[in-house]
Amino acid sequence: MLLAAACAVLTLKFSFSTGPSAADGKIIEYVTATSNIFLMIMTVALVVATLVNVFNYKNRVLQLRITVMLIVISLLDIYLFYWQTNKKFINGTYSLGSILALVIPVALIFAARGIFKDQKLVKSVDRLR
Repeated sequence: MLLAAACAVLTLKFSFSTGPSAADGKIIEYVTATSNIFLMIMTVALVVATLVNVFNYKNRVLQLRITVMLIVISLLDIYLFYWQTNKKFINGTYSLGSILALVIPVALIFAARGIFKDQKLVKSVDRLR
């Protein structure tokens, strides 16, 4: 989950895509998480919720639910990046920073798998008592 939070923070700085402006056609613009207010709010909320969820290890069921919710939010965040790119550019190209946005849901899926396996292990040990 810390990897997902770090990648989300880096999307605030690094560009998702670059290209000539749709309005002017000559000015090179960048799409980052700070280029749209709704995108910025969702990305910051994703960072904060992920960092808070790291310390929620005593309640694994709630932690798993929050992680699944964060996966959905990160996928919506990627869609908003894509929508912003299509709206802003005529023929923009995706930057290397777009990989950061794609790493977030993958890292959260791995975290959810780990939480689920841990919960399963705790339940099996409780049966032995």
